Amino acid sequence: MNQLFITGIGTEVGKTICSAVLTQYFKADYWKPVQSGDLDHTDTYKIESWTENTVCHPETYRLQLAASPHQSAREENIKISLDQFQLPKTDNKLIVEGAGGLMAPLSDDIFMTDLIEKLNLPVALVVRNYLGCINHTLLSIMALKQRKLKLEYLILNGPFPPDTERVISTFIKKETRIIHIPEIDQLTKDSIKAAAEQLTKTNL
Repeated sequence: MNQLFITGIGTEVGKTICSAVLTQYFKADYWKPVQSGDLDHTDTYKIESWTENTVCHPETYRLQLAASPHQSAREENIKISLDQFQLPKTDNKLIVEGAGGLMAPLSDDIFMTDLIEKLNLPVALVVRNYLGCINHTLLSIMALKQRKLKLEYLILNGPFPPDTERVISTFIKKETRIIHIPEIDQLTKDSIKAAAEQLTKTNL
């Protein structure tokens, strides 16, 4: 893994936590192309706080309103353009974290899948267990297949019932690796490091 795009089946599924664990595990750089809201406590800031010696590259768009990027941009009379996104120059591995899910709109006609395709990156899909997560996960996998985007990792964030994991795993290709990230109650450098070390034990 040299470069990886982290997305999720929806909002609040733990993309930033999983990004932190993988950034720590791979000793990678981190980049959040679009930050929508929470500019005083950004995801970049969280990664810097939770990981060790990580190079975090500046966001392409920093938007004030905590909403879908297309809405936040419109509030500031900004039109997000794919042409503005360029992968940061680095000799290191790189974790890229998206905003929202695969179909989160960046404008009226540009979606997160378009950004992934433009950057030409393999995908890690973050899944969290809740009623409806199977439907949201399978729809996300279908969207990736439709756009011919490579699903490198399926990340199961937190505890999962065996039947839920079994159903989801039947819809991914054999080459897609499944990662289990445990529930992290206290988000600190030590807890993120412990989760990364757990991945090392599973020979990720």
